[in-house]
Amino acid sequence: MTSTTPTPLTVLDGAAVADWIRRTSQLISAHADELTALDAAIGDADHGANMKRGLAAAVDALASQPQAPAAVLKQTAMALISKVGGAAGPLYGTFFLRMSTACAGKDALDVDSLAAAVAAGVGGIVQRGSAEAGDKTMIDAWNPALEALNAAAADTSSLAQAVAAAAAAADSGRAATEPMLAKKGRASYLGERSIGHIDPGAASTALIVQALADVVSGSAAGEA
Repeated sequence: MTSTTPTPLTVLDGAAVADWIRRTSQLISAHADELTALDAAIGDADHGANMKRGLAAAVDALASQPQAPAAVLKQTAMALISKVGGAAGPLYGTFFLRMSTACAGKDALDVDSLAAAVAAGVGGIVQRGSAEAGDKTMIDAWNPALEALNAAAADTSSLAQAVAAAAAAADSGRAATEPMLAKKGRASYLGERSIGHIDPGAASTALIVQALADVVSGSAAGEA
């Protein structure tokens, strides 16, 4: 039996962005219990269930015909805002909505335009959540992912190299939240008891970026 090596994407068109949302839903669903367990330690114990429901709604909202990246991202934002409870819905909804605005009019995103769109999305999270690096939030995963994308864009790396670096950076950022003292959100009420737990928002962020890397590399094809 002959196996074929997946061909990495060089740009993200609307169909690829839709595949990103589908792959994100798959990963969130597979890790929903883990995300909820993380949230049980320092939050409301509902992050996994909320994100699973929101991403399922985002997948359901995808049009049957290919759309431009901005349209897919906007639909995703609206689904997350309406279906995900707590702070995560507005924050992730803002992220995808700002991304949508940043890539309006584009048929596809290359490394530079993807980095610019993610920068707009992260800026929206910062503005909405008033969080900074080191506050033990999803920003501690998004910031390193964005830095990796920007570095890749500056080095004229391929899209696959860029998003792979971003996924690795987001995962490292997720792990780095464990020893942090929470300064934002419900976890901040715990004070020093928040130390020793990974932030659930950083964990779901790492999954979102990993989903993008899976789609760009072609490794998500045929996976459930």
